[in-house]
Amino acid sequence: MIRVLVADDQALVRAGVRMLLQAAGDMEVVAEAEDGAEAVRQAAAHTPDVILMDLRMPRVDGLEAIRRVLAARPAARIVVLTTFADDANVYAALRRGALGFLVKDDEPEHMVEAVRRAARGEQLLAPSVLRRVVERALDAEDRTTPLAFAHLTEREIEVLALVGTGLSNAEIAEELHVGVTTVKTHVGAAMEKLGLRNRTQAAVVAHRAGLVGADFRPVARGR
Repeated sequence: MIRVLVADDQALVRAGVRMLLQAAGDMEVVAEAEDGAEAVRQAAAHTPDVILMDLRMPRVDGLEAIRRVLAARPAARIVVLTTFADDANVYAALRRGALGFLVKDDEPEHMVEAVRRAARGEQLLAPSVLRRVVERALDAEDRTTPLAFAHLTEREIEVLALVGTGLSNAEIAEELHVGVTTVKTHVGAAMEKLGLRNRTQAAVVAHRAGLVGADFRPVARGR
């Protein structure tokens, strides 16, 4: 059973999401929050598998709540709920560690599937969206801090480059002619060594390190 926390300042939205997810049969909404401060408290109290987080909430907004939740539990899987996909705050949330985002008026089955994918730790961003996230992240960040790749294996670097192109684990497995479980192992090891929370951050690092070109194709397969 996938345990979900729903954080949104609108009671009607929370009720609708609860009804939708619990009807799926493999999910349970274990807590709700109407502002960011309550979301942080409920996340600590219930340690949900997935957190659905609105960004525009009173007292403490979603961006700050994401920062606090991930500071306390870096492995938390957070999906942003938003009204507008092009909201600049969405990209800020993704850079801070959110797995992806859902537009509130999207198809209901998309939310259900997104929660399942988030629970598995999968990337929720289409390649076109990932491209915008990477571009904005690279424009905003300080690139003077060196990246420590010496402790990554050649295969981990190769897999990291493919993550940077936006490929899923299954697509990487097909590209490298290995099993999906093997890919998951390499992705997890690379992220752990680099101190990354999710695949979006891994993609940004891959681009920053020059493993992926501006055309979103890998330019390096090893050291």
